Amino acid sequence: MRRPPLVAAIVYEGLCTFEFGIVTEAFALPRPELGRPWYRFRVCSIAGKSVRATGGVTIEAPWGLTGLKDAHTIVMPGWRNVDEPPPPSLVRALRRAAARGARIVSICSGVFVLAAAGLLNGKRATTHWRDTQRLAERFPDIIVQPDVLYVDEGRVMTSAGSAAGLDLCLHIIRKDFGAEIANRVARRLVLPPHRDGGQTQYATEPVTTRRAAGLARLLDWVQGNLHRDLTVPVLAKQAGMSQRSFARHFLAETGTTAHQWLVHQRLIAAQRKLETTGDSIDRIAETVGLGTAATLRQHFQRRFRTSPSGYRRRFSTMAQ
Repeated sequence: MRRPPLVAAIVYEGLCTFEFGIVTEAFALPRPELGRPWYRFRVCSIAGKSVRATGGVTIEAPWGLTGLKDAHTIVMPGWRNVDEPPPPSLVRALRRAAARGARIVSICSGVFVLAAAGLLNGKRATTHWRDTQRLAERFPDIIVQPDVLYVDEGRVMTSAGSAAGLDLCLHIIRKDFGAEIANRVARRLVLPPHRDGGQTQYATEPVTTRRAAGLARLLDWVQGNLHRDLTVPVLAKQAGMSQRSFARHFLAETGTTAHQWLVHQRLIAAQRKLETTGDSIDRIAETVGLGTAATLRQHFQRRFRTSPSGYRRRFSTMAQ
């Protein structure tokens, strides 16, 4: 990306204010502290004029749908009514953008617009848990995944409920700028560095303050001990729980299993080391607890569709 990527947000009458705020916070806010050019940002109105959003807010929209023609990423921040078909002009604009290879993203109910445009046929997608059944019934060609935070299908991405849109935006930043930059943005947003898209949308049971505090200490401890042989029995003992109780509490609080969470943390740590150090692939694999370079390569190919060396060439800051 020799030139900063252009993100275009689509606005409409009755705009979902929170979803639009997520997009502007992630992509429009200047970030001079990063020391590199950030995204260019554009607001595009369906009607080609200012719109009234929920909460009595008016959004100035300098661009109409023609502003989508050169956007690298197009975001649909919700939709005013999941039962209302989107305007044909919007459907045509999205189809043209998809045909030229633009990345199309929806947050929460915005998935219904992408679905109406036929961009999700034969693909996995998600939305807010209350609307997943409706999405599946209305668009049977979509593989609806009701219990995830977001779905990345390459050039088309969808997120669950509103706050999950932040997780998806951070995921996009991570793909465009690397893990270290994404972590710095997350810290500024006072968010966890990364919640994997496969985590559930909501906890399966309430978590008491005492339990949450106990697991929080454990998760912090794991970050400093990734090089160790961290099995479920080891983690359960560290948390002061039986293995069965630990597994249940871990899933309830994090929305994923301890094994899946641990592998993900090791991959994020490996990303950061590839970006910021000159350590060998073997050394990095050992340091993050994945053992060998071969194991690290397997995980990278499966999760990121690239090799550790390829990732380093793209995101390394060593020469910057």
